Amino acid sequence: MAQMKIHQRKAYKGIKWQVIFSYVILSYLCHSVSSQLHYSILEESRKGYIVGNIANDLGLDIKDLPFRNLRIVSRISDEYFTVNLDNGNLYVKERIDREILCRAAATCMLIFDALVENPLNVFHAKVEIEDINDNAPRFVNKINEVKIIESAAPGSRFILQNAQDSDVGSNSFINYKLSDNQYFLLEIETSSDGSKTPELVLETPLDREKQNIYKLVLTAYDGGNPVQTGTTIIKIIISDVNDNVPIFSQDMYKVSIKENIPISSIILQVNATDKDEGSNADISYSFRSISEYAALKFSIEAKTGEIQTKGNIDFEEATNYEISVQGKDGGGLVSQTKVLIQVIDENDNAPDISVKSISTPVPENSSIGTVVALIEIHDKDSGINGEVDCQINIQMPFKLISSSANYYKIITTGELDREKNPCYNVTILVTDKGIPSMYTKKIITLEISDINDNPPLFENNYFVVYIPENNIPGTSFYSIHASDMDSEENAKLVYSILNSNKEDISVSSYLSINPVTGVVYSQRSFDYEKLKEFSIQIMARDSGFPSLSSNATLKIYIVDQNDNAPEILYPTLVSEAGPALIEMVPLSSTEDSLITKVVAVDADSGHNSWLSYHFLQTSETSPFTIDHRTGEIRTTRNFHEKDSLMQKVVIMVKDNGNPYLSATVSLNLVVADNFQKFLPELIDQVKNIQPQSDLQTYLIIALALISILFILTVFIVIISKSRDSRSSASFGSFSTNLYPQVDPRFVSQFNNGTLPLPYPYNFCVALDSSESDFTLTQPVQKVPTVNLIDADDVETGNESVKDQFSTCNLGQLNVVITGFLVKSVTFLLFLW
Repeated sequence: MAQMKIHQRKAYKGIKWQVIFSYVILSYLCHSVSSQLHYSILEESRKGYIVGNIANDLGLDIKDLPFRNLRIVSRISDEYFTVNLDNGNLYVKERIDREILCRAAATCMLIFDALVENPLNVFHAKVEIEDINDNAPRFVNKINEVKIIESAAPGSRFILQNAQDSDVGSNSFINYKLSDNQYFLLEIETSSDGSKTPELVLETPLDREKQNIYKLVLTAYDGGNPVQTGTTIIKIIISDVNDNVPIFSQDMYKVSIKENIPISSIILQVNATDKDEGSNADISYSFRSISEYAALKFSIEAKTGEIQTKGNIDFEEATNYEISVQGKDGGGLVSQTKVLIQVIDENDNAPDISVKSISTPVPENSSIGTVVALIEIHDKDSGINGEVDCQINIQMPFKLISSSANYYKIITTGELDREKNPCYNVTILVTDKGIPSMYTKKIITLEISDINDNPPLFENNYFVVYIPENNIPGTSFYSIHASDMDSEENAKLVYSILNSNKEDISVSSYLSINPVTGVVYSQRSFDYEKLKEFSIQIMARDSGFPSLSSNATLKIYIVDQNDNAPEILYPTLVSEAGPALIEMVPLSSTEDSLITKVVAVDADSGHNSWLSYHFLQTSETSPFTIDHRTGEIRTTRNFHEKDSLMQKVVIMVKDNGNPYLSATVSLNLVVADNFQKFLPELIDQVKNIQPQSDLQTYLIIALALISILFILTVFIVIISKSRDSRSSASFGSFSTNLYPQVDPRFVSQFNNGTLPLPYPYNFCVALDSSESDFTLTQPVQKVPTVNLIDADDVETGNESVKDQFSTCNLGQLNVVITGFLVKSVTFLLFLW
């Protein structure tokens, strides 16, 4: 009969397919077909059973099936069905048990998609699994006890256990039959929902003293063909009088629970009361009728009637449960009620993304609209919780288009450039519409092919590197890197230095470069004082054909090291073996008077050229100090007659390098008011110096002759000037009115010691012998000199001389003569 239904449906489908054949052809050209096939088979069909010819039903040519790769795509159905590409038949692959797949559902459908390629199309198909009577009625308990009081009157009714049949339709219609006996008969009670409950009816009064236990066989048989039966033993125990049965507060309990409710949660409490007293009023609760699947999910507390969860509740597994609960009192009387449990769906399943087809790598020159992947979206939830939105990350040359039902295609929307993006990580985001919504991400990596169309690129066009001078030749000091956006051979780079000259010297004599790694090496040791900086051009060339290249400039700065000692410019020595320079210091110098200044330079730069000045081997009582920063030598106190006329100091000039370098110079500081006091000590110093050669003796004789001629010339000039004077006085009687007197306060402010470089001075004796004035005229050639401050011998008894020479002209002449003599003697000492 089932086979006749199938043939009728197929005949109907044949007419139907002729009507929609033109629509299928049109949809086929658009690469998207949405068709619906419907088949029906009996459960437990043998392996290899022909469900139908799916190729004919779809209007496909059997010869094209291998080329078009017809296949079944499903999460469940592909386990039970398979397609033969030789004839297009759909066969049963594995045994199908309707009760396992659909449980007690009225309709059982297996849904799958038929996928064909070249071009790509998807067809939807349903296979209805029809029930056969392969399950016998089953009682929960093999032995059911029924307690009946001996005072039960004929006609008393006792509810018996229901039988369960996993089949559906007429195969699940159950009738009952009781074994033959003289005391009881069986009646069937049909409830409002159509279910049948067997009831045991007492026909003859009972006498416990004659027989207290009866065993009857209750047989349940269904409406299938052939008939299936199940049995249970009814054990009837006769007890004392208990004439009230428990009564439930409701005939039917209904409750709704959310899926994923915690285990051991109380969902409902049934309640029954009994008018009896004592043990006959003690009620215990139990499941009277419950499916095997529901028994794994729920339990009931016998004393309280609380129904609890003992397993995970999943809406996707079952949407509702029906349980029969009985209440039995201490006397054995039983009543029952029904509990209907409705499961509410929660959005507890994230959408699932499956990649059905993908093409990678994608050619760089692919045209817009090329299909690169086919994906399927599925959500186990139902209703709005199962509705999804699908999108991919923006700013990519791809987009999603709906193909059919839950299928989406990923196509190109723009030109592809491997150099900009060698691969794309296309993120597919699927979000359902539940509250709160759940989402799933899946990344599909699409690689792009390559061509050699990019030159090497340096990180910058200009690089700066610093190398310390005195470096070790042959060591690496920098690594330059270029990148090529191409791949494989097109991205292999070779580095080289473009040939150029630096001050007529080839760059190759300065530097070299590793052609593979780009590491730059020095070929010589650099000297900051000779070469401070230079630039080179570095070229990077790829290995493509034709090859591409680019250049970058490398600017190299030589970093100074402290390898030059300070050089003292003033005071300087004529020779290292000669005596120290002599600097005159007026005895009348006050505290903090400037004596002279040490001038030095350093060929280094930066911190290495910062100089500081120090005295070496000076006593704590030394009247002189030197400024560490400027090199100025100043007095620390006023001088006394008992102070030494000549003090020798050693000056060290050191730089700020680490370690520092230094230079020293010796300087004789002579404290005196006039040359006469200083001359004896100077002569002693000359005597202590051994003559070095005859040449020096000749020089001394020549210097003495020149000095005599100079003195004579000066006296002649004095005589000539005296004749031209308005006064007729003799040389020793110059009028003091020729020049006004000079204010000592004005003259004393210039008495600050010697200047750092030798200069000739115009000298004018002041009114006070302790104060003198000199003015700077013009610089002369730098030679070692001795600076004299005051040539006037101020002693008791010289007042007349002082009056005669109070004029500035005679004072200047005296100073010039005296200064010349001192300089001549000093120069003599240097030559010695």
